[in-house]
Amino acid sequence: MYGEYRRFYDDRREHLRILDNFRKSLQESWNRVRALEKENAELKAKLQALHQRQFKANRKLNRPVNGRFPPGEENQEKKRGAPPGHPGWFRPKPQRVDQTIVVPAPTCCPHCHGDRLTPLPETADHVQEDVAPTPRPVVTRYVHHQAWCPRCGMAVRQPGENEMPGAHIGPLAKATAIYLRHEIGIPYRKVQQIFQRLFGLSFVPASAVGFDRRATAKGIPIYEDIREKLRVAAVVHGDETSWRNDGLGHFAWYAGNDDLAFFHIDRHRSASVARSIFGDQFAGVLVRDRYAAYNGIGRDWQACLAHIRRNAKDIGREHRLLPTCEQDPRVERFVTDLQKLCSELCDFGHALRSGNVPWPEASPAHRSFARRLARICAIPLAFPPAETLRTYLRGPDHNHLFTFLRYPGVPPTNNHAEQSIRRIVIFRKVSFGTRSPSGLKTHSVLPSLVLTAKRQRVDPIHWLQILLTRDTAMAQGALYNNTS
Repeated sequence: MYGEYRRFYDDRREHLRILDNFRKSLQESWNRVRALEKENAELKAKLQALHQRQFKANRKLNRPVNGRFPPGEENQEKKRGAPPGHPGWFRPKPQRVDQTIVVPAPTCCPHCHGDRLTPLPETADHVQEDVAPTPRPVVTRYVHHQAWCPRCGMAVRQPGENEMPGAHIGPLAKATAIYLRHEIGIPYRKVQQIFQRLFGLSFVPASAVGFDRRATAKGIPIYEDIREKLRVAAVVHGDETSWRNDGLGHFAWYAGNDDLAFFHIDRHRSASVARSIFGDQFAGVLVRDRYAAYNGIGRDWQACLAHIRRNAKDIGREHRLLPTCEQDPRVERFVTDLQKLCSELCDFGHALRSGNVPWPEASPAHRSFARRLARICAIPLAFPPAETLRTYLRGPDHNHLFTFLRYPGVPPTNNHAEQSIRRIVIFRKVSFGTRSPSGLKTHSVLPSLVLTAKRQRVDPIHWLQILLTRDTAMAQGALYNNTS
């Protein structure tokens, strides 16, 4: 009898153990399903946010997301035109009048077609600007007087003014074609059509490629000189974007400031390329994004606050696409406060650079902004993208958000590099990249020279003429305002 009792007791314990294992397995499965549901909701929100960024609706009114509007994006119709207080633009009146045409008074009213008109003594002026008629190509014949050189044993001659020996197309046409290609972003074939239709000058598209190669060969020493000048500059901006060469992925790098511009197209996007541009001895401040290839370059670096503000905005938009049960109010508060802080930092940095705020106020502002950032990032967040950003802002690199408050002349954003490399992005859509190593060199050298000339307040077309007809020293002296 006791044996039956023991056997029943042992069976019951075994059944309870099996039930416990089933409950544990069921709980683990439920937790796994819950985690997968959460991950699925986050991936759906990320996909929807990406789709909304790529295919924005053409609408005048902001529409709510999950029944409510994003912060600062209430249901208000945006007024068309410039923002309030934006100065208008009006065409200045020409200072020179080339011709005057006297128009007699009408004999028939242009409105009611009546013929009982009385002449008035007053006149009305109307100044109109127009382009000149289609110019004809200027054909110049150079008659060279020669001299005998006994050392060379041959007759020698010297080039005339604006003459390119051996070239049948002059430097002004070549400089204009280069400008249309690398500043305006017009393909070679359309450059050829413009010259043929507007100027009456015919050449094949391959000739325009030859114009670029000749200017590149003569401009490489100046291109390298721009690199050397950037390596000793106090503040430099850096950025990179994708490029295609003969179907292979490349990267177009940019380095520059308000005076210089340097482009370099390379196969790689590694730190070695960044060091080949800035050098191992660069001691200035580098304004950049958070890409790791720039780490260790320069005395200090400024993180682009515009990128962080945009990242916070994207995280908030993605978080609001989650189901209501998955949303965390702390995430919404975090992204809102962070966007506001970045905006105030940008405004303060611009006021510092413009002189509206004296520089001694930068240090107290640094401490105040740092305390605000610490309060914003104090609480952990359940939404992974927001927690990743919060962890970065609490890490050792958070001090680089305030570099512009420690060094005069440093901007809080990298908008300079974004706007500069935008020309490469647009040209990439026009040309689909390059096809040869010489094309890579051409599209690195000539955009650098043309944009540097513009920043030096030098007419790029006139300077390209000098580059094509004079020596390197004279072209370099004509490029920089301070030729010393």
